[in-house]
Formats: sequence, C-alpha cells, structure tokens
Amino acid sequence: MADNGDVYLLYRYNPSIAAAAVACILFALTTGMHVFQMYRSRAWFLVPLVIGGFSRAYSASQQAPNWTLGPFIIQSVLTLVAPALFAGSIYMILGRVILMTDGERYSMVRQKWLTKTFVFGDIFAFLMQSSGAGLMSSASNTKTGEYVVVGGLIFQIFFFGLFVVTASIFHIRLQKVPTTISHSVPWRKHLWALYISSALILIRSIFRVVEFVQGNSGYLFSHEAFMYVFDALLMLGVLVLFNVVHPGEIRRFLEREKRRTSSGESEVQLEEQIHTRGK
Repeated sequence: MADNGDVYLLYRYNPSIAAAAVACILFALTTGMHVFQMYRSRAWFLVPLVIGGFSRAYSASQQAPNWTLGPFIIQSVLTLVAPALFAGSIYMILGRVILMTDGERYSMVRQKWLTKTFVFGDIFAFLMQSSGAGLMSSASNTKTGEYVVVGGLIFQIFFFGLFVVTASIFHIRLQKVPTTISHSVPWRKHLWALYISSALILIRSIFRVVEFVQGNSGYLFSHEAFMYVFDALLMLGVLVLFNVVHPGEIRRFLEREKRRTSSGESEVQLEEQIHTRGK
C-alpha cells in the first residue's frame, strides 16, 4: 500500500467542527425518524439499520474537537461498520419482498437460505472491518489493519454484487411471469429502493478500498471533503431513502395476507364441521 508519510497521524487535516456537527444532527434526525417508523410498523428486521444510523451519528460527534486516540478509534470503527449494519436490513428486505409476491420459485437462492446466506457474509465483513479498524489505532499495526479492512471491504463488495444479481434475476423473472398476488402489492418500488441503496453502499465501499490502499498519507485520507461526499453523504442517502420508501409497508402486507389466509382456513374448517354434524 502506498504510504510515503514518515509519521502516522490520526488526521492529516484539521477536522471541521461545523461539518461534524451538521452530519451528527442529520444522521440523528433520520435515524430518529426510523425509530418512530420501525416502532409504528413493528418492522423489527430494521433494527440493524437503526443501529447503523445511530453509529454514524455518534461517530460524527466523536470527530471534533477531541482529536485523540480514543475518539479516533470510536469514529473509525463506527464509520466502517455502519454500512454493514445497513446491509443486514437490506438483505432481509429482499427476503420479505419474495414472500410478499409469493415468488420464491423465481429466486436463485431459496428464501429460507437467502437471508441467512447474505447476513452471514455481512457479519464476516463486519468483523473484518471492525478488527482492522482496531488494529489501525496502533502505529505498529497500521499496515496490518489497513489490509484487514480492505479485505473486509472487498468481501462486502463481492457479497453485495452477488446480492444485486440475485435481486435482479428475481425481478426479471417476476416481471416476465407475474404471480397472482404480485399485481396487488407494491414490490417494484421496494426493489428499486434496494438497488439504489445497494449502489450507494457499493460506491462508498469502493471509495474506502481506494482510500485504504493509498494509505494513511494518501490523497483521499488527507482531504476531509472526500469522506463527507463519498461516505457520509451516501450513507445519509440510504437512511433517507428508507424513510421515504419504508419497508414497514412490506410487513403490513404480509400480516394482512396472513390474517386473510387464517380467516379463510377457519371458515373452511367451520364448514367441514357443520357438514359433518349434518350427517
């Protein structure tokens, strides 16, 4: 990794207190809205997304004016792992879209294993990035930490790419041969929300790979604006996107369908009992 700096510095720029404050406020606002929306819709599968949002808000609050090792470690770890938490909820959303449309036969991976497979990969990437960020706090382990973080980011990019392919194939197949229920549920907008959020996280992950490959003294690491444009702003976009296209709607459709099915089964059972007694 290219790193021509003679001394390892926590920051190679003077962090902007104003920018950190604005980022903290914006992340806190959108995450607070997510807490309200999640509670109202009982969409508990969005807990990782909410935790990721609070992580970003807290990491921004640690950036300035405390430019010491402790706050730096907190900021680095939370900034790195928050998108992995976002990804956990995104993977679960696709599984619920498949259930909502009754389209499991169109998925490359069975719905039973889809969420588990991608969440497993997400957890692995999460652990790699968090451990790498911890190693980077020590000047003697900086290089090792950078390599571990890059490995975690590349692994995350690979799994996200596979996820987008899986979602796209499901989308195309369902579009060509719709299921009966797919005509009455808003599955398309939720898939497009997944595509957009996935693209934002992929762009951010690619940026972080390049940043860490350049090293602590690299151009990207030395200019604070890049972190806000290609990381903070993109992750804020993910949160706001799901404020607007909230996945809690999917849960409501699934619950409604479950009640309808249960009611229908109860009526059939009652008719059978009446018919039996009549004999």
